[in-house]
Order: sequence, then structure tokens, then C-alpha cells
Amino acid sequence: MVYPIVTDVFKEALEGKNVTVWPSISGVTNWQHLSFSPQTGLLYINTLHVGMTYEAPEPPKRAPGKPSGAPTVKRTVVTDDPNIRGFLKAVDPLTGKSKWETPYKSPNYSSTMVTASNLVFTGVMTGEFQALDGDTGKILWSFQTPSGIIGQPVTWEKDGKQYVTVMSGLGGVYAQRGGDPNLENLPTGVSLWTFALFDKTLNLQTF
Repeated sequence: MVYPIVTDVFKEALEGKNVTVWPSISGVTNWQHLSFSPQTGLLYINTLHVGMTYEAPEPPKRAPGKPSGAPTVKRTVVTDDPNIRGFLKAVDPLTGKSKWETPYKSPNYSSTMVTASNLVFTGVMTGEFQALDGDTGKILWSFQTPSGIIGQPVTWEKDGKQYVTVMSGLGGVYAQRGGDPNLENLPTGVSLWTFALFDKTLNLQTF
């Protein structure tokens, strides 16, 4: 039988003390999906690198004939490096260890997509659509879209030519309530972007 481990931090939270926990309520990763390359044997995962302060709520007041209400949790996002709030990681699924980690100033809520040519595509919360080297994590190409990207890139083919499409449009709980200074003046609005791969090098053109 498996029993939960009660840490000192958890005990302090139960006592109503303000504690700092890692990761935040959003987890190490969230709804965005990862991708796997059978060529490299690696998983490509966008991860969050933010914690939070947590203060347990006071017990709700109870009175006959009146609703008790719901307790409110007080929490604030914290970071250990103001310039890094997320990583794109290449993870070995057999060991759980990262081969490389590319840092970002805001966490990427976009999914990843890896192609047969060993390119890892992902969107960035601050609006960049990027392609990285699947072996090294080096950013090979970056295109600035008008808003943040939180959707997933897709690839498709027509008349023998390969295309990559992604939607730009900021939203979600983190963007609205995370207090991320990098997103304060980022515009909203939705646009769809498609790029064509012209040759074997990373030569992409938008439509």
C-alpha cells in the first residue's frame, strides 16, 4: 500500500502559514502535449519553471440557515530567476533526464511538434514561432507573430510541398492571472500563420 508523504511545508500550510511550493498549481507541465522522435529517442516537452506562495484559507464561518461560503486560497507566483520561467526540454523517456534544456523568459504553453528532419517546432508565449535543432536545442529559426502562441503547430502536405501552420492568440489562466511582466503589453487577437518549406535547409516563407 502506498501512503502519502507529509512534508514540513505541508504541515506549515495546514497550520495556516504562508509557504512557498515548487512547482506552482499549474504543475511542471500543463495541457500542452509533448512530441516523440523515433530518430533521437527523445521526448520534447515544454515545462514551467515557476513556484508559488500558498496561504491556507481560514475555515468558513457557519451559521444556522446561512450558506457557509467557500474558503479562498491566497497564492502568488514566484520565480528564482526573473529571466527564466520555462524550458523546452529534450527528455530521455527511459531515464527521465534531459539531454538539453532551452530556457524561456515566459513558460511555453504551446505544444511541440518534431519532424522527420529533426526540427522541433513550438510557439512562445511572447509570440515567437520557432524551430529548434532536435539534437542540441539550438534555435534555428524564429518568426514574431502579433500575439502570444498557446496552441499547437501542425504540419501538412499539398502538391508535394510541406507546410507548417500555427495559430497566434494569447489567452489562458497563466497569461491573465500569472502576473508575468513579459505579457503585460502583449496584444490579444487571433491570426493563423502558415509557412512553406522550400528546400532541405530551414528556408520558410509565410503566407
